[in-house]
Amino acid sequence: MKVARLFALLAGIGCFAPAVAQTQGEVDALARNMGVRLTIVDNRPPTCPQQASGCFLSHLDLTMPRTVPSDIAAGRFKLYFSSVSPVIEGVSNAFEVRHLNGDLHVIEPRADVHLAGGATYRLQLWTGGHFFSAYYPMPNMFVASGTLQARVIDATKPRIDPASGMELLPFVAPMTDEQRLATAGPNDDTRWLTADRAFDLYASRGAATSPDIAIIPTPIFVSRPGGQPVDLRGGVTLRLAGLQRSDVAAALDRLSDDGVPSFERGPDLRIRVGAADLKADAYRLRAADGAIQIEAATPAGAANALQSLAQQVAFEKGMLRPLVIDDESRLPFRGLHLDLARNFHSKGQVLKLIDRMAVYKLNKLHLHLGDDEGWRLQIGRFPELTEVGGFRCFDPAEDRCLLPQLGSGPDRDAAVNGFLTQADYREILQAAKARHIEVIPSFDMPGHSRAAIRSMEARYRRLMRMGQRAEAERFRLVEPADRTKYSSVQHYSDNTLNVCLESTYRFLDEVIDDVVAMHAAAGTPLKTYHIGADETAGAWTNSPACKKVMAATRRTAPQLGAMFIEKVSASLARRGIAVGGWSDGMGHVDPAKMPAKVQSNIWSDLFTAAPAETADHAGRGWDAVISVPTVLYFDVPYAPHPLERGYDWPTRGTDTFKVFSFMPESLAANAAVMKNSRNQAVTVTAPAVIPRIAGMQAQLWSETVRSDALVDQMLFPRLLAFAERAWHRAPWEVVSKPGATYGYGDKDVGAALRQDWAAFAGKLPFHLAQLSVAGIQYRLAPPGARVTGMLEANSELPGTPIEYRVHGGQWQTYLRPIPVSSSVQLRTTTPLGDRSSRIVEAVRP
Repeated sequence: MKVARLFALLAGIGCFAPAVAQTQGEVDALARNMGVRLTIVDNRPPTCPQQASGCFLSHLDLTMPRTVPSDIAAGRFKLYFSSVSPVIEGVSNAFEVRHLNGDLHVIEPRADVHLAGGATYRLQLWTGGHFFSAYYPMPNMFVASGTLQARVIDATKPRIDPASGMELLPFVAPMTDEQRLATAGPNDDTRWLTADRAFDLYASRGAATSPDIAIIPTPIFVSRPGGQPVDLRGGVTLRLAGLQRSDVAAALDRLSDDGVPSFERGPDLRIRVGAADLKADAYRLRAADGAIQIEAATPAGAANALQSLAQQVAFEKGMLRPLVIDDESRLPFRGLHLDLARNFHSKGQVLKLIDRMAVYKLNKLHLHLGDDEGWRLQIGRFPELTEVGGFRCFDPAEDRCLLPQLGSGPDRDAAVNGFLTQADYREILQAAKARHIEVIPSFDMPGHSRAAIRSMEARYRRLMRMGQRAEAERFRLVEPADRTKYSSVQHYSDNTLNVCLESTYRFLDEVIDDVVAMHAAAGTPLKTYHIGADETAGAWTNSPACKKVMAATRRTAPQLGAMFIEKVSASLARRGIAVGGWSDGMGHVDPAKMPAKVQSNIWSDLFTAAPAETADHAGRGWDAVISVPTVLYFDVPYAPHPLERGYDWPTRGTDTFKVFSFMPESLAANAAVMKNSRNQAVTVTAPAVIPRIAGMQAQLWSETVRSDALVDQMLFPRLLAFAERAWHRAPWEVVSKPGATYGYGDKDVGAALRQDWAAFAGKLPFHLAQLSVAGIQYRLAPPGARVTGMLEANSELPGTPIEYRVHGGQWQTYLRPIPVSSSVQLRTTTPLGDRSSRIVEAVRP
C-alpha cells in the first residue's frame, strides 16, 4: 500500500484526522498529569487472538488527571505509542487501539466515551511475540489533538538512575512472576539469573589468576627474559625507519597517555617497517638492555605493537621488565558494526569508539547510516535525506520529519534524532585512517529503506511545487501506480525500494558518488560499501514497472531482490569498490553474476543454518564474516532477567564469558560450550567442507539503545572478549571435523576454557580502569550472592567491589562471608565508587 493511500485511509478512520481542538494548555496539562502503567501479565497464555502463533498479555492502565476539561472528557485527543510487536487485539470499554505503521500505534477514546477525572481505564492488550524485560517497552507515549502541539506524557519519559547511570522506565510495572513471565512456553528452559543462580554460575567459572602480561588481545608468543627494567617514566627517544611519524601518531598518543611523556629523550624506541617475513598486521617487539625495538611489515603492524606496548607500560607503571613478543592476528577482518540509523549517536561517541577499537586491534568499522527509522549522512544533492530523514517527529505529512518510531516521541529536537554532516564524516574517516581502521558505510537497501523513500517523497513534493517536474521525478523512489501490499519484518507497509525503476539506480549512484567523494577528501578511498540486502519484504508483485521486468527477464517477484544486488554490485565493481551485504540477501544471487570481491556477513542462527551457510558463501570465493546474532549481537541482554535491557529474539543472554567462549572458525563446535536461545542443549553437525572465514564482526543495533551511555554499556566489557577471539586463537578451541556432530558438555573443552578464562579475567580489572579513564561507562554486572545463615557474594569479573545493605540501611563493603539473619540487597560498583550496578536481593531460604 502506498503512503498517500495509507494516510488517506488513516484520515478516514480518524487516526490522523483533526479532533475538535481544545487549548494548548489543556493538552499540556493532560500530558503532565495523566498516569500510565504498563503491566506484563503473561508471556505464555493458553491461547492467542486471531490464531496468532505466539503472544503475550499486558494491561495498559491510563489514569485521568483529577480535573478533566470537557473536551478531554469527551475524548477529543489521541494517544500514540510505539510497540515493536504489533498489538493483535485491544479490549477496553473506553478506548480503541490500532496499529499504524512500523511500531507506531494509536489509542483513541471511543465515540460515546465520557472520561471521568481521577478514573483509571484499562486496556487489555494481546500483542505478538513475548516481552521478557521491563526495558523492552518503548517510552514517550504522546498526546495529540488537531493542529495543537503534540506532547510527551510525562509518566512515560525515561529517567536516568543517578547511582547506575542506567535508563529507567518507571511506567513499566515490576516483573516478578517467573513462572508466567520468564519463558515462552513449556519447551523453554530459561530461568532468570537471580542472585543465588549468579553465585553458582560465577563460582563454576573458577577464580581469576593474577596476570604478568596484561595485553588484550593476548599475543601469540610472549616471554620475559632476565635483566633490568626499561625505565620509560621520563620518555623515550623515537627512531623510525621505513615509515613516517604520522603513520603511527595515534598509537604514539596512546603510549603517551599510558605513561611515556616524551619521544625526544630516554631509552631508544626503534620502529622499523618493511619486514618481509611478517603479515600485514603482525609485529615483533623486544624490550631489553635499556631499549625497545619494534619490527613490522606495515605501519598498521607497527601501530599494533605500540598498542600492546602502551597497555603493558601502563600496567607496569612505566618500569617495563624485559619483554619479547611475536604476534599476528588470526583473522584479517575484525569488525564492529554500529547502528546510527535507528537511534542516532553522536560524532563524539563514534570517535571514542574508534580510539578503543585501535587499542584492542579491531580494524573494520561498519557504520549503519540508513534504515527505515533514519538517514544519518548528509548527501549534497538530496538535502531532504537528512533534513527530513534525520529526524522523527509528529508530522503526519512527513514534510519535516519521519513519523515517530521506537519511542522517539513527537519532538524534532529529541536526543535520538540527528545526522552526520559531511565534515563530521570526514573527521571520522580521518580518525579511523590514523588508527588503520577501514570505515564501511551502509545504507540498507532495497528493504529497510523507508527513511530514504519518505525523504525523497518530501523532495518530490517540494520540487513539484516549484514546477520542476523532471528533476522531481528523476530520483523518485515511488511508483505511483504500484498497488502492492506487504508488511516488512518490522511491520512497515512502505519501506522497500522499487528495484525496477531506473530512478532508484540513479539515486543510489548519486549517493555512492557523494560517499566516494567524502572518502577521497579524507584521504582514505572507499574500499567496501555495504548495501544491506536483508529482510526484503514481499514487494513488487503489483508494480507495473516490475511486471515488465519480470516478463523480460523471466524472474519472479522474489527474485527481483537478487537482480538488484547483482546490478548494484556490478556498479560498485566498476568503481573499484567491493560490495558487502547480509547473508540472507546475498545467498539468493547468481554467483556467476557477482564480482570477484564480495563480503557476506553471516547472520543466521548459530545452531541451525550458520555453519552450512558459511561453507556455502565461503565456497563461492566470498569473504565470509561471522556475525551470528546468537553470540555477536551486542544489543541483546547480558543475562536472562527482567531488569536486563535489549532485544532478546536471538538469545536471552550473552555475557562476556559467552563471547570469550565463541569459536568463530568452528561454528558447529560451539554447541559443545553454549546452549540455544531457550537454554536447551542442542547438537550441530559440521558441514562437509570446513570453510576458511575472513573474519568476525560484533553488531550493536540501536532500536533499544537511545543514548551514548547505553552504547557504552551494551558494548563493554563484551567487546574486549570479542577482540580476544578475533585476534587470538585459544589452544582449547575445537578444530571442526567435516560432518562431525557436536553437543553440549565436552568436559575437556570446558576445563581448558575455564583455565584460559581465568587468565583473561585476571587482566580485566586493569582494562576496566582504563575504560573508566577513557570515559566509557561499561556495564557493571550485579553480584552473585546467597544467604545460608552467612552472606556469601561474588562478582562476574574480578576486582569489582561489592556492597551490601540490610533492611535498607547504609551500604557497606563486602570483603568476606558474614552472618546475616534476613534477606540482603547487594550491588557492585566501580573501583572509584562513582557508578553502581542494579541492585539484587539475596533471599534467606
